[in-house]
Amino acid sequence: MSLATFRMKAGVSIVALTLAGVALAQTPAAKPARIRGEIVSLSGDVLTVHRRSGDTVTIDLKADTPVTAVKNISLADIKPGSFIGTAATTGTDGKMTATEVLVFPEAARGSGEGHYAWDLAPNSTMTNANVDQVVTGTSGRDLKLSYKGGSNTVTVPEGVPVVTFAPATRTDLVAGKKVFIVASPVKETEFAASRVVVEKDGVAPPM
Repeated sequence: MSLATFRMKAGVSIVALTLAGVALAQTPAAKPARIRGEIVSLSGDVLTVHRRSGDTVTIDLKADTPVTAVKNISLADIKPGSFIGTAATTGTDGKMTATEVLVFPEAARGSGEGHYAWDLAPNSTMTNANVDQVVTGTSGRDLKLSYKGGSNTVTVPEGVPVVTFAPATRTDLVAGKKVFIVASPVKETEFAASRVVVEKDGVAPPM
């Protein structure tokens, strides 16, 4: 492995670890905003995003604000022992169905571990957990998950986005790209970014 390749992989692992800790953890002390939308422009250190909620906001970026992307992987890549984060909805029968799955790199194992409310869709949750068992069924794959303080089972239908982290830089922040941003509110339509996940190679962040 070349030194450049090693540094790139190390950088992705570090960004993944820090992103997971901030973006996917639910902590009582801090509730950062999660911004989903499409880039309008990047001017200097100010990123303008049209949110899926319909409004447009500005987001301040620091020189060291981590920027990463995601890439598609196969549902078959989820194995017992994988550490994942999955957004899901719960049906009237109490069964959880995934709307997306993020497979963490090993360096980020344990980040944001737990089961808590999420804002991807109405009544959605996020579970960051270890995969104990994978069972193939008629409607997809059932993942039996365990985390500190509990466990659950999530069905992942075919076609649900399954991704892992990939390298990205600020040069990928171009107009029209979808983004998922963790940021601290500054005022009504202004935020300060902690982490940015940007669409790359046609793969938009599904979280």
